[in-house]
Amino acid sequence: MHGNNIGDIATLYRMMEKTGGLFTYHGQEAVLELGGRKIFVTHMPHHGHAFACTGDYDLVCHGHSHTAHVGMQADVSGGHCWLVNPGSVAGIDAPGVDAVPTWILGDLERMNFEIRTLQQPILEA
Repeated sequence: MHGNNIGDIATLYRMMEKTGGLFTYHGQEAVLELGGRKIFVTHMPHHGHAFACTGDYDLVCHGHSHTAHVGMQADVSGGHCWLVNPGSVAGIDAPGVDAVPTWILGDLERMNFEIRTLQQPILEA
């Protein structure tokens, strides 16, 4: 999945090509099925919210804000969809955000999601 930075597309494509099929570059969006769950993945939060509302997915993952979030979104069928943002996986700041490296631990069988923080080593002067 690429973000909104110009270099992301070419860089990610080249990186994934070197993995010999271990990783797949999906581009701007991906529809996946894992553990019997339908998952939609995108970078932009407004796309994530829109797809979560369709009732077609169990989980929608998005990014962009560099702030981790786990929540539920009501959908048009009267149900709910999990809406998850892993935050700043690389710990890269965005304007107005002091990013802490975060990731999501997810259990697709139980549909439990937990925000985890990557502990950074303390550098001594």
